[in-house]
Amino acid sequence: MKYPICKHGDTRLGVVTITLERGDSTIVFRQVPGEMCENCGESFHSADITEALLRQAEMVVA
Repeated sequence: MKYPICKHGDTRLGVVTITLERGDSTIVFRQVPGEMCENCGESFHSADITEALLRQAEMVVA
């Protein structure tokens, strides 16, 4: 499928590292499944994955 942001590259399944920051805290999630754009290198994730990451981050930083 074409990547919805750059609209030029096709996406492929893979894993990425996601870094979230809030104030003085930094949380790093490794091996997060998602779809990567072959053109711009950006990734996107399902709503379920995003929700799970944000829930985990909130528990750690809260």
